[in-house]
This record gives sequence, C-alpha cells and structure tokens, in this order.
Amino acid sequence: MNTPDEGGTRRSHERQKTAATPVDGLRNRGRSLRQMHELPPLLKLLAGTQLAFNVGFYAVLPYLAAHLGDGGLGMAGWLVGLVLGLRTFSQQGLFVVGGALTDRFGPRPVVLAGCVLRIAGFVWLGYAGSTAGVVGAVVVVGFAAALFSPAVESETARQAVRHEEATGRPRAGTLAVFSAAGQAGAFLGPLLGSLLLLADFRTACWAGVAVFVAVLAGHWRLLPGGRPVRPPRGGEPAGAWQELLGNGRFLLLCLAYGSYLLGYNQFYLALPQEVVRATGSQSALGWLFALSSLLVVTAQLPVTRAAGARLGQRTALLAGLGLVACGFGCVAAAAPLGLTGAPGLLPAAAYVMLLTLGQMLVVPAARSLVTELVPEHRLGLGMGVLSSVSGLLVLAGSSATGALLGGPLPYGAAWAVLAVLPLLGAAAGAAVRVRR
Repeated sequence: MNTPDEGGTRRSHERQKTAATPVDGLRNRGRSLRQMHELPPLLKLLAGTQLAFNVGFYAVLPYLAAHLGDGGLGMAGWLVGLVLGLRTFSQQGLFVVGGALTDRFGPRPVVLAGCVLRIAGFVWLGYAGSTAGVVGAVVVVGFAAALFSPAVESETARQAVRHEEATGRPRAGTLAVFSAAGQAGAFLGPLLGSLLLLADFRTACWAGVAVFVAVLAGHWRLLPGGRPVRPPRGGEPAGAWQELLGNGRFLLLCLAYGSYLLGYNQFYLALPQEVVRATGSQSALGWLFALSSLLVVTAQLPVTRAAGARLGQRTALLAGLGLVACGFGCVAAAAPLGLTGAPGLLPAAAYVMLLTLGQMLVVPAARSLVTELVPEHRLGLGMGVLSSVSGLLVLAGSSATGALLGGPLPYGAAWAVLAVLPLLGAAAGAAVRVRR
C-alpha cells in the first residue's frame, strides 16, 4: 500500500494529466448528474445513506423548537435553547466517540447502533411530555448521529481514496457527491416535515422513524462487515490521541474548518436578525434556506470539479473561507444604507449565496485533506476530531457572536467583525502543508 505522501504524489500527477485533457474539460459539465451513477455500489450506498439521514433528521428537528415552546409543551425560551444546545453537544461534541469506535470495530456495527439509537430517540421524543423526557430523547437523538456520522464519513473518505487510486478520479469530487446528497436531504426533509405537521409533531417523529428503519435495513443487508483497518505495529488505540494531537497540520485544519462552521452557524443566529431587520419578520428565512440547499444540490459537483482542475485542496479551502468572509462583508457594507423591504433582503441573499459557495469549496477540501494528513487506520477518529474540535469552537464562538450582534457596536461593524473570523481560519489553513 502506498504511503499518503507517495499516493499523493502519484494522484497529483494524475490530476494534472486529467486537467490538461481538453476533451475531458468539454465533457465535465454534462457529467455532473451521471457521476453518482458511475460510483461503485458501496459509495452509492453511502451517498444514499447521507441523503436518507438528512431527510429523516430535517423532517423533525427544524420543528422541535416550536413543539417545545408555545406550539407544544410550553417550555420557557431559555429552556428550549438549553435543550437544543444539549442536542448539538451530544452530537458534535461526541463525534470523537463514534470515530474511535469506528476505528476499533469497523463502520458496520457503529452505523447500525447509531440507527437503532436514532429510531429509539425519535419514538421517545414523539411521546415525551416532561422536561426530563425531552432532554433524554434529544441526547439519544444527538448521540446516534455521533455514532453513525463519523462512521459513514470516514468510510466514504476511505472509499473515495481507493476509487481515486483505481480510476484517477479526484477524491474531492467523490466527497462532493456525498455533500450534495446530504444537502438534497436537508432540502427535502423540511418539506416532508411541514406536510406531516399538518397532523402533529408525533406524526413527523414517526416519519423519521420510518426513514431510519429503512436505512437500518439497507445497511444490515448491504454494508460489508469488513474488519477495521489494522494499525501498524506500535499503532495501538492507546496512542491514537497522542498521534492526532501531535499532528500540528491536522490541528490547523481543525481550526480552519471550525472557523467555517462558526460562520455557517450564523445561518441560525445572525441571518434571522438580518431578515427581521429588513422585513420585520422571519417569513423570508425559509426561502433563503431553500436557496442555499438548491445551490448545493445543483452546483456542488461542477464547483468541486472546477476547483479540482484548477486549485489544490488547500487553495480550495482558503478560497472557500474567503467567500464566507465576503458574505459577511456584503451585509456590513450595506448596513449604513438602511435598506428595508425586498431591497433590504439583497445583502442577506448575497450572504447566503457566498456562504454556500464557500461551503461547496471548504467541506470537500477539508475532508480530502484529512485523508492526506491522517493515516488510514485513524480516519474514523480523524473525522470525529475534525467535527468535535470544530463543534467546540462553534459552542464557544456562538456565545461571543451572539453578544457581539446584541452589543454596543454599530450593526455593520458587528458583521465586519464576523467577516474577520473566516479570515483568521484561512490564516490557519494557509499553514497546512501537505507533502507531495
């Protein structure tokens, strides 16, 4: 087996050769929709899994706050926020657990266990009538994702590397299919949930259960058992943390990716404030979320292919963070104009489009770089640490950004400060050198 550096050198030459072929360049645009069909069966299963996960998740969770508050259980606002925060922490904060278990036992048992927990969590959530019951249910729902997401992501990354070695197709393009499938699920899930809520929240929970039962059955039947990748001599699990925490380039990548996630989290914190400022209500927010999802579904593969042909993965990461910063800058620059109504939504729409374009570059590039920086037998833990470190940065940064937006700074200046955060992440990403 090639070492990461040796494989990277060979793949670099292959990418240069592919990018330099004029016929391939003419065919690229028409191949976006066919790319998923051309993947090996296991990668198709994993991409389909990501779509199904997000359909089931977003059919329920976007409506949880309303169910807990005035629309359902009558919880106070601070308690609703605490419950939602616990769900996020039980997911992102515990990704390292799922990653470590994947490296130890392989992806199949971890994915299956995560699906069982998600099914149990949704059933519990649908019938929970007390604060303790709701807290227990959302923690189970979150921990389920902390199990199956690192398992699926690490196996997708591993298979993307092998697909690249077998066919010469860049791993980032395969990972982009995975991202686009997830965004398609994120777009379809709320639509399904909104229809189901015409009945009640419990019906939406049962729909989520049905989706995850189907995913569980599919993986029970189709996901290979396979033994986990064996570490080399001296690579016992006890040394995993020391190996990753001593990898300075990987930690810099975590910081860069964390700055992107902190910027993306403003979809749920800063963007609603901007929409309310411009229109007086949040009614346009759903349209902006739909715009983001549609952009990823339709443009993720062409953007990733173009970036792979013209940019390295580190450059794509930096360009993506730059676009995120520009999105914040658009709102900051327009703030002194005081635009309202439909014209007032233009800065928010520009922010959404630039942030989404940045996401299309950052996410596949970051996952691809993990495969370059982390040994194959540590991929599960590596993906878990990437998400958990980034999640902790978001947890710490969200409080600060919330205070910033409601603080004494002028509104435009607060958005300008937010624009600096992805630029700081880009500075960390610029120091990530992948030896070729």
